[in-house]
Amino acid sequence: MLKTELEISVRKAAPEQLKKKPDQNALGFGQYFTDHMFVMRWSREQGWHDAQLQPYQNFSIDPAAMVFHYGQAIFEGLKAYRGKSGNILLFRPTNNFERMNQSAVRMCMPRIPVDRILQALKALVYLDRDWVPNTDGATLYLRPTMIASEPALGLRPANEYLFFILASPVGAYYAEGFNPVKIYVEDKYVRAVPGGVGEAKTAGNYAASVKALTEAQSNGYSQVLWLDALEHKYIEEVGTSNAFFVINDELITPPLAGTILPGITRDSVLQLARDWGMHVNERRISIDEVVEAAGDGSLQEVFSTGTAAVISPLGELCYKGECIPVNGGKTGMIAQRLFDELQAIQFGMRQDAHRWMVRVA
Repeated sequence: MLKTELEISVRKAAPEQLKKKPDQNALGFGQYFTDHMFVMRWSREQGWHDAQLQPYQNFSIDPAAMVFHYGQAIFEGLKAYRGKSGNILLFRPTNNFERMNQSAVRMCMPRIPVDRILQALKALVYLDRDWVPNTDGATLYLRPTMIASEPALGLRPANEYLFFILASPVGAYYAEGFNPVKIYVEDKYVRAVPGGVGEAKTAGNYAASVKALTEAQSNGYSQVLWLDALEHKYIEEVGTSNAFFVINDELITPPLAGTILPGITRDSVLQLARDWGMHVNERRISIDEVVEAAGDGSLQEVFSTGTAAVISPLGELCYKGECIPVNGGKTGMIAQRLFDELQAIQFGMRQDAHRWMVRVA
């Protein structure tokens, strides 16, 4: 773990800068932002410096900033939860920052000091604690981000970076809420290739997926199920989430082989399933195997996992023009149990046996 004596200053928003809080029953996702943000900078000469909790505001950045030209940009996503007794909790935040450092190494960017940034995150959430929703299922979404800020042209790692954390109160990620969604199996475009940056949470991965997502949504589907880039055969991810299949009572998910994101919710689901004595298998699974299992009745459930949606049951797959219903279009028992268990842990309503939760206040 990278450690530093980074000094963090605090500049609170003036009364006239405070925002009107939105209706907690109509939050949507990523539409509102809190009163404060955390910002710090990095240079090759100084390392991390100028760390500050400050009012939410626009950046002034040079048009030649290298992020605009060469795409050095990484981010994370995690949430703060208001517990049953009013306390505020974070779910596995250290894992998010450790994963961000893995992305940073892959993108030739500086690593962040995990211990100090966790302190900064907790301070930001506490400062804007009145923004943490108290309605069922609503949370405060947190977006740590790093971009190359050096003004220069010429392909190389930048010598200056900007790191910041935004906070946004959110409701359900999908408009359908916790109901099965329809997914389009993409067999033309690809998301990542072996040896590429598929396992890094870098902005370019998401930009590359927009075309396929837009086409799928225009045809009535909520997301895309990605296949591998070499054979267009093996399943990788659902949009920006990890994919799970239940076939003959076996819980199957694609392995971490460099082309998919090592999801923290994915890891939590695997741990819970093993705790429950389920047969869990991290292995390659082809779309042909899924289609065959749907045909012979052995495909019981399909769902995806991620910070934003937590667990998203899939009710229908569309592959090469064929609609494949999953579990009669209903939420499966395993997806429901996992969702209920994770939410109960995250909101402090159930014992946290794995010590995933970090208390803010």
